[in-house]
Amino acid sequence: MSEAALTCANHPDRETSLRCNRCEKPICAQCAVLTPVGYRCKECVRGQQAVFDTARPYDYPMAVVIAAVGVALSIGVLRLIGFWGFFVAPVAGGAIAELVRWAVRRRRSRRLPLVTALGGAAGLLPYVAMPLLGLLLSLAGGFDLRLLGGALVSLLWPSAYGALIISSLYYRLRGIRVA
Repeated sequence: MSEAALTCANHPDRETSLRCNRCEKPICAQCAVLTPVGYRCKECVRGQQAVFDTARPYDYPMAVVIAAVGVALSIGVLRLIGFWGFFVAPVAGGAIAELVRWAVRRRRSRRLPLVTALGGAAGLLPYVAMPLLGLLLSLAGGFDLRLLGGALVSLLWPSAYGALIISSLYYRLRGIRVA
């Protein structure tokens, strides 16, 4: 006695033996989403994600301001440290991420890490805009290698610090742990 072949609920032309472990709907390999508790259909995953999106509309501007000020202050301090700032920058990014988490009262959103990283980029902007303007002016006024080298170095250090801070800020808020 054999069971009747199941077909995917979304793709009726595909046979399957896989079911969503939440709603029991038959799903094919393309429709299946692997979760820590087994395979689920995309509709159940979307419904579960909506439960965990708890951020309020005012959390986003608050996160942007905290990240912008935090990154700007961190780069200012790290410029004084010099080379050793490369080791401290990821720690500063993690600290800013924890400050954002505290300010938004640990509410979560899929968009919050990206919005916060954009705020961090706004904090980096003053440190990059002035050397970039100097670089453009030195190129417009004639090609002087000393001015060009100085402008590139003054552009490179804050950019490198900012990249380290913002990337660790983003990944810390995403919940990805690097072991």
